[in-house]
This record gives sequence, structure tokens and C-alpha cells, in this order.
Amino acid sequence: ACVEDNDIERAIKHMMAFIEQEANEKAEEIDAKAEEEFNIEKGRLVQTQRLKIMEYYEKKEKQIEQQKKIQMSNLMNQARLKVLKARDDMISEMLNEARQRLANVAKDPSRYPALLDGLILQGFYQLLESKVTVRCRKQDVQMVQASIMRNIAIYKAAVKTNLEARIDQDNFLSPDISGGIEIYNGDGKIKVSNTLESRLDLMAQQMMPEIRVALFGANPNRKFLD
Repeated sequence: ACVEDNDIERAIKHMMAFIEQEANEKAEEIDAKAEEEFNIEKGRLVQTQRLKIMEYYEKKEKQIEQQKKIQMSNLMNQARLKVLKARDDMISEMLNEARQRLANVAKDPSRYPALLDGLILQGFYQLLESKVTVRCRKQDVQMVQASIMRNIAIYKAAVKTNLEARIDQDNFLSPDISGGIEIYNGDGKIKVSNTLESRLDLMAQQMMPEIRVALFGANPNRKFLD
């Protein structure tokens, strides 16, 4: 009976050892499986987050690049406006200097009378009226009167009509005017301004493209020349 008990006890221990070993192997298998699934899930999450981070920074990079382009465009426009303003300022200074020199034209007895002749006759032709009033500087009255007399004859011969022209002795040109004349029709509603200043402004307006090319060179963006 003692021998049988020992055999039973050994059999039980052996069975318990087998069960324990099997349990340990199963636990190790479960741990290994759990670790594998954890690593897979961790890798998936890391990859997902990495993609999100990459996408986030890619968007940020594009935004920064766009902002850089906008800023660069703004800076270029500001620089272009500064260049254009500097050019306009230079042209304005040049025209102001030319205006200051106009006074010398009226002081030249070899040039001014002939210039007045051209300005007065042109005014006659522009108005084509039978009666006109000429306004001039006070110091030019005698010179303008002589020019009127000369040019009435030229006008009559060209147009074949009579012309009465008088100098406005009540209203003279402003002392700021360097020379030249203004001519009005009979009722004073139509005016031809042929002062030296107005002629300079007209000439500057007509020659502005040539002036810009002479000062700053040809515009590379301009495809057609009028």
C-alpha cells in the first residue's frame, strides 16, 4: 500500500510539473504574442503620427513659401514704386529747371519777338474768329502790339477774312508768367493759352516718352512703339 501511494504521489507531481510547464509555455506564448501585437500597434501609431507630422510640416513649409513669395512680391512692388517715384521726381526737377530758364528767353531781344510772332499767329489760326482779345505781360504790350499788326496781315492773306485783335489793357498776365500770350474769342469763352509755361508743359507732355528713354533707357517690357 505504501508503494502504491508513492507511485500515485510521483504521478501527481509529474502531472503537476507537466501542467506547470505547459502553463509557463502558454504564458510565454501569450507574452510573445502580446509583445508582437504591441510592437505592431506601436509601429502603426508611430507611422501614423509620423505621417501626420510630415503632413503638418509640409503644409507649414508651403505656407511659409507662399508667405515668402507674397513678401518678395510686395518688396519688389515697393522697390518698383520707389524707382518710379525717383524717376518722376527727376523729371519734375528737370522741368522745374526748364521753367526757371524760361525767363531768359523773354530777355533775349534776338529770339523773343520772333517767338511772340509764332505764338500769336498760331492763336489766330486756332480760334479762327473775326474778333479776338490778346492778354500779355504788362512789359510786353508794345512788343505784342507790333507782333499783332504784323500777323494780322499774314492771317488775312492765308484765311481770306478780316480780323480785329486788341490787347486787354485791364487784365495782364500774372508776374509769375515768363512770357508769351493768351488769346480769347469775342465773348471770352474760348481761350488759347500760348504762354511760355503752357508751351513748355505741352512740349513736355508730347516728348515725355522720348525724355524717359533719354534719361532711363528703353523700357524692356514695352513691345510696341507708337
